[in-house]
Amino acid sequence: MYRNTIFAALVLTGAALPAASALAAPPPGQTLYVDNCAACHQANGKGVKGAYPALAGAPLAQGDAKPLLSIVLNGKNEMPGFRDDLTDADLAGLLTYVRASWGNKGTAVTPAEVAAARRKK
Repeated sequence: MYRNTIFAALVLTGAALPAASALAAPPPGQTLYVDNCAACHQANGKGVKGAYPALAGAPLAQGDAKPLLSIVLNGKNEMPGFRDDLTDADLAGLLTYVRASWGNKGTAVTPAEVAAARRKK
């Protein structure tokens, strides 16, 4: 009954309920990271010692983006390359997420940078 009273009060006063679009969306690239990278590099970016390197605090994730782009596009060791799986915009969003998460201080990666790295093979 209490819930009904609150709902009625909201309706009568014209108070708006938050729209679904007002809910916080994940940062761009986070969903792609979770879907493609977190199984190995972990959701917290700390990796698995001796198996999968940490991205949190890693110089590779914060410095010049070109080496990271090369690895993500072409793969390295057990890591697959994503050259044929993700668009330039998707990879830019994913890498920007990695470079700005877990205390990392890397700059954003643009789709144009991904396209240029993709052409280099």
